[in-house]
Amino acid sequence: MSATTYGNRVRAVILDMDNTLFDLVEAKYAACMAITREAGCGKAEDLFSYFLRKEKGFEDPQNVRDFLEDHGMTDPDLISRCTRMYREVKLARIHPYPGVQKTLGALREQGYPLALVTDAHRPEAVSRLEKTDLIGLFDHIVTHEATWQKKPSPVPFQYALKLLGVPPREVIAVGDSPRRDIAPCRQMGMITVYARYGDRFSRRGDSGGAHFAIDSLGQVLPIIDSIRIQEMEQGYPCAADSRLP
Repeated sequence: MSATTYGNRVRAVILDMDNTLFDLVEAKYAACMAITREAGCGKAEDLFSYFLRKEKGFEDPQNVRDFLEDHGMTDPDLISRCTRMYREVKLARIHPYPGVQKTLGALREQGYPLALVTDAHRPEAVSRLEKTDLIGLFDHIVTHEATWQKKPSPVPFQYALKLLGVPPREVIAVGDSPRRDIAPCRQMGMITVYARYGDRFSRRGDSGGAHFAIDSLGQVLPIIDSIRIQEMEQGYPCAADSRLP
């Protein structure tokens, strides 16, 4: 992808949270393992599959109750304990991917406003960002409560753009989901970056339909540098083409 497609400089960055900044899937699976050990029933992969159901959603702790009851575990104390364990273990197992803090810090030092767009509710988003020491690096945090719309709806991204005060063509959007992050942002005219490292369904060399694909967040920095260089080359004529007095 060439920056000449846009003819504009990058002025801001929008990022997804879960599986782009840290591995939420691994954390959830660890919580599922703890629950099945505590309850003495089922397998972690079976419990994890409950969170993939559309009717409850990927974040709903009601999935824990449904799993336990389906396995004949109806003791209220056990259900309450396992639900609490799910939240505690999941949060404890969340750690930023290598280089995430350094990369976000470098973007801020270079003057790029950062906006986070996530489907998580604000309490969960804040707790995860505090746990990973990332919360102070974002200028704006757009959670589900901000618009009551979930990705791939463009509405959360439109709200982030409004907060940033930057047109989409001057924004880089980074996310791990081709359907929920890349497709809507590209359709809106943003420069898209597929966080391939966070997508368990990705394949080697997969672009995710994005302009760029990366295998670590730090690779965003040279992408922005390349766009900046191309912008400068467009803005300044070659000296050999200049008319001499």
